[in-house]
Amino acid sequence: MLTALAGDAMQGRGTGQPGGLKAAQFLASEFQRIGLQPLPGATGFEQVFPVYSSRVAALSTTLNGVAIAADKMLLISNQPVVEWTHQTPAVEVLTITPNGDVGQLLSRIRRPSQNLLVLLDPVHSADFKKMVDSRRQVRFRATEAGSPYSCVVLVTPTTPGTASSAKTKGITFEVKGKTEQVVTELRNVVGMLPGRDTARTRENVVFSGHYDHLGIVKPSAAGDSIANGADDDASGTTAVVALAEYFKQKNDNARPLIFTAFAAEEVGGFGARYFSQQLNPQQVVAMFNIEMIGKEAKFGPNTAFITGFDKSDFGKLLQENLTGSRFRFEPDPYPEQNLFYRSDNATLAKLGVPAHTISSDQIPDDKLYHSVDDEVESLNLPNMTAIIQAIAQSASGIVAGLQTPSRIAPEPEASK
Repeated sequence: MLTALAGDAMQGRGTGQPGGLKAAQFLASEFQRIGLQPLPGATGFEQVFPVYSSRVAALSTTLNGVAIAADKMLLISNQPVVEWTHQTPAVEVLTITPNGDVGQLLSRIRRPSQNLLVLLDPVHSADFKKMVDSRRQVRFRATEAGSPYSCVVLVTPTTPGTASSAKTKGITFEVKGKTEQVVTELRNVVGMLPGRDTARTRENVVFSGHYDHLGIVKPSAAGDSIANGADDDASGTTAVVALAEYFKQKNDNARPLIFTAFAAEEVGGFGARYFSQQLNPQQVVAMFNIEMIGKEAKFGPNTAFITGFDKSDFGKLLQENLTGSRFRFEPDPYPEQNLFYRSDNATLAKLGVPAHTISSDQIPDDKLYHSVDDEVESLNLPNMTAIIQAIAQSASGIVAGLQTPSRIAPEPEASK
């Protein structure tokens, strides 16, 4: 399983890329092999949903009557048509002079709160190139409309009245741009084991991990361009499949168990968000999200940590079921990394579900994180196996209906 997901044939399982689709189909076949059932009302294991992106179809600009070269223009927009002139009152002109700080304005440029024309002095050409490079990666959004505002960045000629001057009132400009909307179908892979206790049919327990990774990236010095994502998160997805097979063979779960491999975690958590919208959070008792368990934790062998340990008694209950074993769960040692809200547990946690991520990665010191060197050979497989076995044992009370974790205080905006 791990070798297949993290193999070169999966092409890094990139969101919206052929390798991502191949991985989803492979996981769906595994769920079928194990004998899981689709969710009620679903016809299969692939939970298909759309995401949206925009691509620039055309852009032309003149500044003070001079046409700007194509390689000196950048359009950031979700709007089908952009037509501006200096007489368009809804466009703000922002001049970044040679002494200006582009870094301080990046957030405003990338997410404009009004239509924005940015005039960039040529001294900032390196910053402009970074902006262009960052836009080459497809940026998905969950809704069709997207932001109503656009931003056009120009590297200007150093002539009076343009970006070489702090005064922009006298400039004239004309911007004409078009974008095309692209709809991409993504797939979570979801299966379940119905609970044997008919009184607990609304007490779902979720086991999850994300199967996507970065896909094909800039080649390394050795020429490798496939970001295999063995630890991130083929390890967690492998755990989900192994746990599905384990509980299917036991065949004694009182509560319904849902097993899901999420799409699109790396590009904004779209898979987890869509999955969460298909469930009533009040009918989810707990979520075991598993991410990056292929390496030894900071606490040593036979350990893993739980994010948001203090937000519910989830971790305490799990540890109770490990009494007599050598394994222990610890609180997240990296609170400054905000890991609790950086993984696929976050959406349901914000809705009050005791949804936590189990991990062992020493992320501040992990030199292979998000690199082409995150390969199966870099993982500690015996330690990973011990973590999966510990999750299975520690989940026994929740699965059997004997333990129910306390709820997490929901965030006000999430409960609306």
